[in-house]
Amino acid sequence: MNADRTQLPEATQPSFQRPELLAPAGNWDCAKAAVENGADAIYFGLERFNARMRAQNFTEADLPRLMAFLHRRGVKGYVTLNTLVFPKELVKAEQYLRTIIAAGVDAVIVQDVGICRLIRHLSPDFPIHASTQMTITSATGVEFAKSLGCQLVVLARECSLKEINKIQKQLAQRDASLPLEVFVHGALCVAYSGQCLTSEALGGRSANRGECAQACRMPYELIADGKAVDLGDRKYLLSPQDLAGLEVLPELVRTGVSCLKIEGRLKTPEYVANVTRVYRQALDRVMAETERPNPLTPFPAREGGTQAPLSVPGWGEPNQYQVKNQERYNLEMAFSRGVHTGWFRGINNQELVHARFGKKRGVYLGEVTRIRNEQVILRLQAPVKPGDGVVFDSGHPEAKEEGGRVYAVEQRGQETILTFGRRDLDWRRIDIGNKVWKTSDPELDKQLRQSFAGDNPQFQRPIDLEIHGENAQPLTVIARDELGHVVQVESSMPLVEAHTKPLTIERLQEQLGRLGNTPFCLKALTNHLIGAVMLPVSELNHLRREVVTQLEELRSLPKYWQLNSNDSLQDLLPISSSPDLSISPSLIVLVRNLKQLQAALQAGIETLYCEFEDPRAYREAVQLVRQNQISNQTIWVAPPRITKPGENYILQQVRSCEADGYLVRNFDQLQFFAAERCLGDFALNVANPLTADYFKQQFGLERLTPSYDLNINQLEELLTSCPSHWFEVTVHQHMPMFHMEHCVFCAFLSTGTDYTNCGRPCEKHEVKLRDRVGTEHILQADAGCRNTIFNGTAQTGAEYVQRLIELGVRYFRIEFVNETPDQVKQTIHRYNQLLQGEITGSQLWKKLKLQNQLGVTRGPLGVSTPVIH
Repeated sequence: MNADRTQLPEATQPSFQRPELLAPAGNWDCAKAAVENGADAIYFGLERFNARMRAQNFTEADLPRLMAFLHRRGVKGYVTLNTLVFPKELVKAEQYLRTIIAAGVDAVIVQDVGICRLIRHLSPDFPIHASTQMTITSATGVEFAKSLGCQLVVLARECSLKEINKIQKQLAQRDASLPLEVFVHGALCVAYSGQCLTSEALGGRSANRGECAQACRMPYELIADGKAVDLGDRKYLLSPQDLAGLEVLPELVRTGVSCLKIEGRLKTPEYVANVTRVYRQALDRVMAETERPNPLTPFPAREGGTQAPLSVPGWGEPNQYQVKNQERYNLEMAFSRGVHTGWFRGINNQELVHARFGKKRGVYLGEVTRIRNEQVILRLQAPVKPGDGVVFDSGHPEAKEEGGRVYAVEQRGQETILTFGRRDLDWRRIDIGNKVWKTSDPELDKQLRQSFAGDNPQFQRPIDLEIHGENAQPLTVIARDELGHVVQVESSMPLVEAHTKPLTIERLQEQLGRLGNTPFCLKALTNHLIGAVMLPVSELNHLRREVVTQLEELRSLPKYWQLNSNDSLQDLLPISSSPDLSISPSLIVLVRNLKQLQAALQAGIETLYCEFEDPRAYREAVQLVRQNQISNQTIWVAPPRITKPGENYILQQVRSCEADGYLVRNFDQLQFFAAERCLGDFALNVANPLTADYFKQQFGLERLTPSYDLNINQLEELLTSCPSHWFEVTVHQHMPMFHMEHCVFCAFLSTGTDYTNCGRPCEKHEVKLRDRVGTEHILQADAGCRNTIFNGTAQTGAEYVQRLIELGVRYFRIEFVNETPDQVKQTIHRYNQLLQGEITGSQLWKKLKLQNQLGVTRGPLGVSTPVIH
C-alpha cells in the first residue's frame, strides 16, 4: 500500500532546536495579545510574591480559566514567584503553591532557594524555572539550580553570546545540561537582577519584593576627585537602552538556548502584540533557514562560530538574515529608550548607556531646522503621517516637554513640513535644533488591537492529519498537534465506491483544511485510503469539526502534577534553639583598603573582613594581621560578587592569600571554596529559614548574613525560626545599592569600550554620583571591572542591637567604604561601647550623626517594608 502524502509547507529535521518564544502578560488582554501574535508561552504574576507588584496581575481564581484558554491554544503558562519570601509568609506561600500546582500551571519561576525546596517537597515533578533574580552567570550556577530541582535556568541578562556558548559547552562536558532561557527584548536593569538594593536603601521598597522604584532612570551628576564633570546633556548615567536581540537572533539560536523571553509585564497589550509578532516572524525566518540542510558547509557547532552566516552563497537564499526596517520601526514604537543588543555582543560601555534620557521616546524623526506659522521643518529620518503624535526634545527630559499630533505632512525636496493644529503647541517652547520623536502611531495601534480583538483565533498552530479507510468501512481521521496530542474520529457512514470524484489528496486537503476561525491550520495530510472511494462533503465537514472539538477539549485538560498531601512546610523547618547567653557579643569589621585595616587592627578587632578592588592586595592584608600576633585574631577576605565563565583565576588569586576564611557571595564560590572556612554573605539572599537551613547544612557555612531586604520585624522572625547563632547581622554600612556590569568609569571618564582600552580611570580617580537631592553616592570597581554604587549616607541599626542580643545574635558587623582611619577608629569605639552596654543605640546614632561627614541615618532595619498580603 502506497501512502499519498503532501506537506503544507515542507518541513525537514531542524539543525537546532526551535526556542520557545515567551511573552509577558500583566492582564487578560495581554495574554490574548501574546497568544494571537504567536507566543509559545506566557509568564504572569498573581496577587502575591511576584517581581512586578505594580502590574494588574491575575488572581488565583483566574488560574483554571486562564490555563484552559492557554492550553486550548497550544500555549504554556508560567507563574512568577520570583521574589524573596519572608518567614511569616511561608505558610501562605505553601497554600499558594498548592493552588498553582493543582491548577495545571506549566511551571513556576522562582528566585528564593527556600521556595525551590518547598516546591520540590510538595511535588516531585512540578517544573521549577530558576529566575534571573537568582543571578546565575555560569555553568556552576546552573548546576546549583539543577541540584535544587530546577528544570530550566533563566541566565542573567549580562551574559554575552560567547559566555552562553561557554556555559553550554561546560555543562555538556560535565553531563549537567539544563535548558537555558535568556531575555531577548525589553527594559534592561542596570544592576544584576537579585542584587539591586537601591530601592530598599533609598525608600524601603525592595526590588527583591517586586517594588523597584527605578532609581536607575533618574539623572545623576558625575563627581570626580571632588569636582563635577561636564558631560553636556548626558545626565542619565545609569539608564541603559532597551534590549533588542533581534539583530543577533541567529546567533542566539545557535547557542542552543531553549527559550527567548520578552520583558514587559507592566506594558500594554499593544506592546505585547507588537513585540511578540516581530520576534515570532523573525524567529520563524531564522528557523526556516536553519532547517534547510547545506550539503557543502556543516553548520557551526554551538560552542563557537557565533558570526557564521546562516546563508551561504549558492545555497538557498543568497541573503543573510536581516532585520527589516518595519520590524525595527515597530519595536521602537512599542517602547524605546533607544534599542541596543545589550550585553549579547560583549561589553561596550560607550553604547549601552547613551545617558541622554531615561524614559520612552519612540522613533527618531529628525532635528528642527526651521519654524514658521505653526509649522516645523526638518529632514525626515523616518516616516510620519497625519495623526501621529510627536514630542520635541530640547535636551531636558526631566522638564515638561512640548508635543502634539501632526495635522499635515508636506514634502518639499529633502525637507519635510509638519503642520499642527492651532493652539495645539506652545511655540515659545520649541526651538531650532530640538530633536523630534514620534511617540504615537494610531494606525499601528489600531492594527495591533485588531490582532487580538474578538473571540475567533487569529494565530493558528499546525496539525497533521492521517486518513484511513476502504470501501464499506468508515473513514477514519487521526489528528496530531505539535504538542503530541492525538485524536481519532470516524465517519458515521461507510465509504462507498467512487465512480466520479474520488477522495483524492487534493479533495481531502480542500475539505479538511478549511480550518478558519479555529486554533489550527493544516500542516501535513497523509492519505492511506484504499481504492477509489467517496464520502459526502457534509460528512467530511462534520469530521473536520469533530477533530477540532476533540483536539480543543484534549488540549484544555489541566496538567496533572503529583502533589503530596501528607508533606508540608513543617517537615523542612529547622529546629530553633535557645540562645547561649554565656557568649559575649563581638564586633566584626569589614574594611576596603589597607589604611582602614591598620586602623581596625589598632582598635583591637579580632575578626576582620577585607573587600579590596584588587585581590592581589589580600596577601599584604593577611601578612599585616599575622604580624600583629594577637591570639584568636582572624582575617577573612571577599571575592567579587559575580563570577562568569573564565573568571576562576580571580578566585584563585583570592585563595592564594591563604586567609583564615572567605565571604561567599555566589554559587561558584560555594563550590570553589568548599574545603575552606566560609561565611555566607548577604548576596546569597537568605530571607527565610528554608534558605538558611539549606546553605548551612548543605555547604557547612559557619555563619550567614541575612538578606538586607529584611526589616527588624522580619529579621526577628528569621532569628526565632532558626538557631540564632547561625547568623551575623550587619548593623552599620553604606548600602551597596547598584551592582552592575556597566562601568561608569569607562563610559564617562574614558573613550574606551571596556577594560582593554579604557586606561583604568577607576585606579586614578575617586568618583561619586550626585543624585537629585544632593547626596553623593560612592562608586567603586572590583576585579571583574563591575561597579558598585554605595549609598553616600551610612546607615545604622544600632537601636536594635540590644534586642538582637536578647534573641541570641552574637556577631555584629560594621562596614566601611571610604572612611578615613580616624573615622574608622571612632566608629569602632562607639560600637564597642554599644556592645558593652556603655551607651544605647539611640546615643550612638546621635553621636555619629554629629559627624556630618559620616552622614549616618537609620537604615532599613527600622523601615517598615510593606508586606505583601
